[in-house]
Amino acid sequence: MPAFPFSETDPIQYPGPPPMASEVVIVGGGIIGVTTALFLAKRNIPVTLLEKGRVAAEQSSRNWGWIRKQGRDADELPIVIEACRLWRQLAEEAGEDIGLNQTGVTYLANSDKDMAGFEEFMKIAAIHELDTRLLDADETAKLIKGMSRKFKGAMTTPSDMRAEPWLAVPAIARLAVRKGVKIVENCAARTLEVSGGKIKGVWTEAGYIETSSVLVAGGAWSSLFLRNQGVSIPQLSVRVTVAATEPLPEIYAGAAADERIAFRRRQDGGYTLAPGGSHLLYVGPDAFRHATKYLPALRNNPLGTRYFPFAPSGYPDAWSTPRGWAPDMQSPFERIRVLNPAPEQAALRSMERNFRGLFPKFEAIRLKAGWGGMIDAMPDVVPVVDKVQAIGGLFVATGMSGHGFGIGPGIGRVVSDLIQGNETGHDLSRFRLARFSDGSPVRLGPAL
Repeated sequence: MPAFPFSETDPIQYPGPPPMASEVVIVGGGIIGVTTALFLAKRNIPVTLLEKGRVAAEQSSRNWGWIRKQGRDADELPIVIEACRLWRQLAEEAGEDIGLNQTGVTYLANSDKDMAGFEEFMKIAAIHELDTRLLDADETAKLIKGMSRKFKGAMTTPSDMRAEPWLAVPAIARLAVRKGVKIVENCAARTLEVSGGKIKGVWTEAGYIETSSVLVAGGAWSSLFLRNQGVSIPQLSVRVTVAATEPLPEIYAGAAADERIAFRRRQDGGYTLAPGGSHLLYVGPDAFRHATKYLPALRNNPLGTRYFPFAPSGYPDAWSTPRGWAPDMQSPFERIRVLNPAPEQAALRSMERNFRGLFPKFEAIRLKAGWGGMIDAMPDVVPVVDKVQAIGGLFVATGMSGHGFGIGPGIGRVVSDLIQGNETGHDLSRFRLARFSDGSPVRLGPAL
């Protein structure tokens, strides 16, 4: 079965070289870094985006492709609402078909407990006047036809959307370049130059860039990069497996999930499949270091996480991965240009079996591709979006916890204003970095 198509052997689209100076430097070429760069460029601010491998080659193109307001943490929701508006705007400005469609998102309920959880979100939805509604068993069967099981009910939001991640983020990157962003691929940021407690520049494998503002938006690599700068962030990364089917008759135009299987209609006529709530954690030094902070999440969903004691060599929390290096040393980011974990074969078989079991009308389901991805996770399942108080001019947007694609343009706009010192328009206190060190209790966000 073919693996995910993006790799470090793909042709470099943005070869550089990097400039000698830039007002803002962004580390990481995923959805957060790319959209932040775009919104800065729209304000005529010189910005350089450094990507160690290829734009969007990691989790920003490997995700499920959901753009949802439904089920969001209450503090994320206002930014997601803005992001949905921005997705439409950016798709139009990009002038490319990114597969953006308003087809809805539905969560399926197996029990009264599931329905009670949905009713709790309905209170949040009502505050923001969302079109989210609860369905009974019969309404659920009518919405998604041909299911072998009768669910207790469902929660659905018809205004939620989907897009093809491997098309969307590169298209926005091309738009950003047209607006003046300097993107440099195959160019890892190694360390920051700090003097008097303030950012002075960035050392890259291709030389030095003078700057006063740096955003770290490196996904699964963010905590490793920041740790070398003396900044601790309790971020871990978990591996998930995703697959794409060959074209199938349409059973639902949107995205849906229960505890066993998640599926989304694709632009090519197939479906993207994923386990409903299962992921694999490689246990390394950071996992031990931050274990106590993750205890509430583990207690809340003890069966959702599986463990493996050794990450592949070079991975962010592998035992052999260096935790410190100098500007003139090769960094871990140059050793793995594209984090490309292999899909779990057992997970692929399970997804195929569960999808076919739910829709027996499909006599055969053929998977045309399977791939793995590393999700940057936080103990409370919401991101860090903040300035680093100890280092002036350093900003962080990471730990999107599997929710980053849909909210990406909203976070990008917010961070661009944060960097400029403008009002962001949203309360970011939930996303502050200090919540992990100021004695605040861990308040869990939603798992999906």
